[in-house]
Amino acid sequence: MVDLLSLKVEFSPVGNCEKGSLGRRIHRYSNDIPTTSGTKSQIMMRLEKMVEESDIMHGAIRSVDFDEGVFGIAHSEIIAKEDMQQLFEHEELGIAVIHTCIWYMYVTLMRGTELCNRFNFTAASRINTTFITKNPTSVKNELVDRFMAAGDNTTPSLYFLPFNSGNGGHWVLVAMDLSRLMVYYLDSLSGDWSKYPSMKKTVDAAILKFRSKKNYRNRKDITWVRV
Repeated sequence: MVDLLSLKVEFSPVGNCEKGSLGRRIHRYSNDIPTTSGTKSQIMMRLEKMVEESDIMHGAIRSVDFDEGVFGIAHSEIIAKEDMQQLFEHEELGIAVIHTCIWYMYVTLMRGTELCNRFNFTAASRINTTFITKNPTSVKNELVDRFMAAGDNTTPSLYFLPFNSGNGGHWVLVAMDLSRLMVYYLDSLSGDWSKYPSMKKTVDAAILKFRSKKNYRNRKDITWVRV
């Protein structure tokens, strides 16, 4: 959350914010902010106040350039100050917010390190319930292309897919380990992947097609685990 905010401050027309000063400015905005059980956390309230009182103009947007290391294909994302309210008000999160969080984690923690061999991300804008319903084969091939873009995948690594269920905008997270034929399912609500059978079918088919293209043996079935 803090990392995303330091990105947001860079919208300022008077110059970029140094990351080292972020903690000091959060502390400066902490005065007179109560901590009450059942309400927003104190850190969330500090961040909201800092963004609101910054010189970032409402309606200002920024184009964030994603290199191919993030999602396997280069593209741009538009993010605005108002998008932060999705976090502050616990509203439905848009794809731009989720993608920008992933981009910032990649740039600050992963790029140029061995973490790029262990963790990969799949664009939520390309794989979701709506697209699967319209053209499951195309979505399957999108996943296969993402797997192929990341190398041989012979060492254990995880592909993270933020998946929009299409049911009121609920998000789940699917983490795929191609070498071990394991898929980890994370959902803040009760139940498991059986709620989204088309998603599971598409993910399974993509993994098997990728392994076939790579001439890997499938010595066991794909195992799904709820985390």
